[in-house]
Amino acid sequence: MAAHAKLSASGSKRWMSCPPSAQLEKEFPDEQSSYAAEGSFGHSLAELYLRKCFGMVSNKAFDAQIKLLKNNSFYTQELTDSIQIYVDLVIEKVNAAKAISKDAVILLEQRLDFSPWVPDGFGTGDTIIIADGLVEVIDLKLGKGVPVSAEGNTQMRLYGLGAINQFDCLYDVQAITMTIVQPRLDSVSSEELKAEELLTWGENEVKPKARLAFDGKGDFCAGDHCKFCKARFSCRARAEKNLELAAYDFQEPFLLNADEIAEILGKIDELTAWAGDLKAYALDQAENHGVNWPGWKLVEGRSNRKYTDEKKVADILVGAGYKDEVIYEKSLYGITKMTDKIGKKSFNALLAEYIIKPPGKPVLVPASDKRSAICSIASAQADFS
Repeated sequence: MAAHAKLSASGSKRWMSCPPSAQLEKEFPDEQSSYAAEGSFGHSLAELYLRKCFGMVSNKAFDAQIKLLKNNSFYTQELTDSIQIYVDLVIEKVNAAKAISKDAVILLEQRLDFSPWVPDGFGTGDTIIIADGLVEVIDLKLGKGVPVSAEGNTQMRLYGLGAINQFDCLYDVQAITMTIVQPRLDSVSSEELKAEELLTWGENEVKPKARLAFDGKGDFCAGDHCKFCKARFSCRARAEKNLELAAYDFQEPFLLNADEIAEILGKIDELTAWAGDLKAYALDQAENHGVNWPGWKLVEGRSNRKYTDEKKVADILVGAGYKDEVIYEKSLYGITKMTDKIGKKSFNALLAEYIIKPPGKPVLVPASDKRSAICSIASAQADFS
């Protein structure tokens, strides 16, 4: 069983924003998901490919290990194509480092100790490249959600501190580059800091907050960092923040002025996320743990009819004279599943000219969003009037 840091790098945005949440989370069980399991599998596969590329594993050992990995249900052409993008990028960066210094050092799945700033703090750097006083920490993320920026990323900065802590005495680290690779989103993001800048951040920002989090002190603070907190379902601070909307006397929408509506818009996403989390938690507790909520009861939801034996149904209909085209429907796999079936390279080579991405449905987002604003229907009509 892998060891887990109490104050993890991956959860650092959360415990730095809301220090006492780290202790509160100890009261809840670990959450498992197929996404996390696939991510762990993907990292193992990526590490094996890189070890093969850098001569860290024999051909015989590689063949034996890859044979085992191919039997895993997570092994797909789409995943291997995505990992190959990461592998190619790492090789490119290693070659660039060797052009600077023939003694460049490459480390894979390296444990990084940042305990001088975070009590018992450690993490794992997927790839570390060291050359001529320059260190790059590369992190592979296999999620399909949204791109994650390396700029100001606390997880990557903690990894950077760990690299300085471990390698400065040997390589006189002058600067750190922290890179996040998300091949499934075609996203590569980097942040470069001088070593002294990162050390200052560690002393002034991380150390005091880590001590508060480790001791279970500080103030609870709800925000977008609550998304993956294990206490998010029943956290009082999160509830109080979201219930602040109740302070508005909701009458007809036209009685709210523009500033009030804008303020509420900024809170709605977190409010709906919290409401969904709370509802899911309440159902789980009632269904699986026998909790009775005052004024509520557990009932059987609506369901649709279904066949008990599809093969038997088909046999009966064929026997009754119905043709296959009458009883079966035939449809093409969607883009995501088709990519998974034939691989990203084959998909792009064969089908790229037949893929379009129509304009998305208009959505309201904060002005800070990087996407360009579009014209409203009213302004478009005004332009042609």
